[in-house]
Amino acid sequence: MDQVMTRKPHEMLAATLSQELDAVNALIRTRMASKHAPRIPEVTAHLVEAGGKRLRPMLTLAAARLCGYEGDHHLKLAATVEFIHTATLLHDDVVDESGQRRGRPTANLLWDNKSSVLVGDYLFARSFQLMVETGSLRVLDILANASATIAEGEVLQMTAASNLKTDEDVYLQVVRGKTAALFSAATEVGGVIAGASEAQVKALFQYGDALGIAFQIADDLLDYQGDSKATGKNVGDDFRERKLTLPVIKAVAQATDEERAFWSRTIEKGKQEDGDLEQALALMAKYKTLEATREDAYGWAAKARAALELLPDHEIRTMLSDLADYVVSRLN
Repeated sequence: MDQVMTRKPHEMLAATLSQELDAVNALIRTRMASKHAPRIPEVTAHLVEAGGKRLRPMLTLAAARLCGYEGDHHLKLAATVEFIHTATLLHDDVVDESGQRRGRPTANLLWDNKSSVLVGDYLFARSFQLMVETGSLRVLDILANASATIAEGEVLQMTAASNLKTDEDVYLQVVRGKTAALFSAATEVGGVIAGASEAQVKALFQYGDALGIAFQIADDLLDYQGDSKATGKNVGDDFRERKLTLPVIKAVAQATDEERAFWSRTIEKGKQEDGDLEQALALMAKYKTLEATREDAYGWAAKARAALELLPDHEIRTMLSDLADYVVSRLN
C-alpha cells in the first residue's frame, strides 16, 4: 500500500494505461523497422528504449480514455506522438552538438550526424503514415500543425537564444514550439478521436499547452538551482551554453547599463570568465528572478488544472491534475 501511495503521477498513469502502453510499444517496434536499412531500427531503438517516461503518448491515451473512447486508433496516435518526439530529439542533438541524452551517449555521437538526421526524417514519415491510418483529417491537421510549430520553435530559438532583445513573449513562443506544441497536440487528438465535444477538445488542448509550458519553465529554472544528480545537468549549463531562459530574461529586463554589459559579454559574445556564473546568479538573486520564474511555473500548472474542470469526473482526470502539480513540485 505504501508503495502505491508513493507512486508519482506519471507512474500511476502508466500503471492505469499499462495494457494500452504495451500495445503502443509493440506498434512502435513494428513501425520503426526497415527492410532495407538496418541502421534505422538500431538508431531508433537506442533512443526509444532509453528509459523515457513515454509522457506524451500517455497523454494521448489518457485523453482518449477520459473521453470514453473504446476503439484502437488512439494507439496509433500515441505511437505517432512518440515518433515525432523521437525525431525532434535526434535532430536537436545534431543541432546542439550534444553528446549525452538520458544519461547515455547520443545517436549522433555513436553513429554520425547524417544517420541521426536521416533516421529522424524516417520517423517523421512513419508518423504521418500512422496519422493517415486513423482516417481523421482533423487529427492529421492537428499533428501536422504541431510538427511545423516544433520546427519553427527550434529555428526561432537559434536566433533568439543569445540575443538580449529576446523578451518573455519570444521566450514563450519558443517554449510553445519546442515543448508545449506536442503536449497540447497529444491531448487534443485524444479528445478528437474519442468524439469529445468541442468544449472538451479545447479544454484538453489548453491543459496540454499549459502543462508543457509549466514543464519547460521548471526545467529552465532547475538549470540554475537544481540537484545535478536529479536533473542530469550541471548547474549553469544554460548559462555556459549562452541560452537566454526566463530567469536571465527577467534579470536583463531590469539590468543597469553595467549589468547589461555583463550579460552582453557573457551571453551575446560568449566571452565567459571564471566567476561569471556566480555573478549571473548574484544578479538573478538581486532581482529575485528565480522566485518570479517559479511563480510563473506554478501559474501555468494552475491553468492546466483549471482546464480539466470541463472534463468528465474520472480517476484519470485526477491523475492529470496531479501531473500538473508534479511537474512544478520539483521546484520546492
